[in-house]
Amino acid sequence: MHDQPRYKPLAATGFFGDGRSARPAIEGTVPRGHLRIDQARYTGKANNNEDVDYFPFQITQADLERGQERFNVFCSPCHSRIGDGNGMVVRRGFRQAASYHTDKLIKAPVGHFFDVMTNGFGAMPSYASRVEPDDRWRIAAYIRVLQFSQNAPLDQVPPEMRPELDKNPETPRAAQAPAPGAAPPGANQ
Repeated sequence: MHDQPRYKPLAATGFFGDGRSARPAIEGTVPRGHLRIDQARYTGKANNNEDVDYFPFQITQADLERGQERFNVFCSPCHSRIGDGNGMVVRRGFRQAASYHTDKLIKAPVGHFFDVMTNGFGAMPSYASRVEPDDRWRIAAYIRVLQFSQNAPLDQVPPEMRPELDKNPETPRAAQAPAPGAAPPGANQ
């Protein structure tokens, strides 16, 4: 077994008529797990290459939780956990990331987010090799949740919870966490 007759990858050979030892794939062959019939599910686009405005599968609570977890891993370093574009990478001096709370992105079809994660956009690289297609849809669903959470109308808040909004005004971002290397609050300077 140690010393077997074999061709080195891409070495020339006289055995095959085309002179190549590496054989091309048979026409129509689809590698296992790569049969992508549902164009919308795997590209985020349909009908004349337009971004889709629907999810290609039903989004459940478990999908949103998975989307949040994947968002926190892959997206929050640049976009922040609330999606305002001020993640840790940006605060360290890198280019400003997009805020999901702009009118343009609130009105964007959900397929746009899938496409950007798949192909990249501007300074953002493609995440197609790192995030599976269904997880990209889950992240897009979670982005919609973030957008709604920051832009929800008051009439969508249950009446019994409205008094809580008045008691807990939004904390300024600077007061949420101390700057890196700063002394904790109340420490002697």
